[in-house]
Amino acid sequence: MKSIFEQLGGTYHEESGYLIPDLELPAEKEKPIGVYGQRHLQYLKDCHKGIYLNLLISGRLNGYLADIDEQARDMFFRLVNEYAERQGVTEQLKAEDQMLWVYKINAVRNAAREVVNKELIFV
Repeated sequence: MKSIFEQLGGTYHEESGYLIPDLELPAEKEKPIGVYGQRHLQYLKDCHKGIYLNLLISGRLNGYLADIDEQARDMFFRLVNEYAERQGVTEQLKAEDQMLWVYKINAVRNAAREVVNKELIFV
């Protein structure tokens, strides 16, 4: 008598006296994932295992993470430009007082990174 798995076309192989089902994840086109995608992946693994497993098993994890990474990078650069303009962080300031420029641009980047993390990465 065949199991439901075998009736649906599944096969097994034997290892150490146990029958192990032959399972494969669906093929997925590999896309590069940057730092924001990696952070979101770790967040999913730690806090949302169900969503992580669903994306992994359905073969959509890599594409999803690549999209999150792209959105996060775009948002980060847009926010940095907006905040820098509002704070007066310009090339002229960079030429006149480099240390002040570094201090201000780092503050702008940290603020933008915090918004990106809150809005896209850790949700």
